[in-house]
Amino acid sequence: MAKSTVTPRRFDPYKNFKFRVKWDGRVVADVSRVSALRRSTEIVSHRDGGDPTTSHTSPGRTSYEPITLERGITHDSEFAIWANLVWQSGAGSGSEANPASFRKDIVIELCNEAGRVLTAFKVYRCWVSAFQALPDLDAAANTTAIQSITLQHEGWERDPSVPESSTRAPRRIP
Repeated sequence: MAKSTVTPRRFDPYKNFKFRVKWDGRVVADVSRVSALRRSTEIVSHRDGGDPTTSHTSPGRTSYEPITLERGITHDSEFAIWANLVWQSGAGSGSEANPASFRKDIVIELCNEAGRVLTAFKVYRCWVSAFQALPDLDAAANTTAIQSITLQHEGWERDPSVPESSTRAPRRIP
């Protein structure tokens, strides 16, 4: 296996089980699953008018897939608070949400086994399009009750301020 060009002593790729999610400058408690960050760009085909056989392609619009965050239900109400900014049960006409209040930028940090942040992604202008407050309940089951939010967003990028460096002081997950 080839060594990393950034840190030549590193052979193994990052693991996916230690991470944290932040919004409003705070770590969101107990997030246990984050769906993949995916984007796709449409293909626009065109050809020259005088060339009957050859097509060319160019990039078109780029779209970003929604992100789902899951966590076990606790007394923490951050998911519900954000979801309620978009739509409040019982709100009458004229009480529609202000887009400036329900959109948030989030940060997803991937950590190593020791809790050091290895890389981070900034996700821009997120808003909650789906909220599952309570899962199906089953008296015969032996599982954790999970709640989830689905976030629409306007893109993401890797945070360049988080370099991988063997001399950098570790940032640990609390």
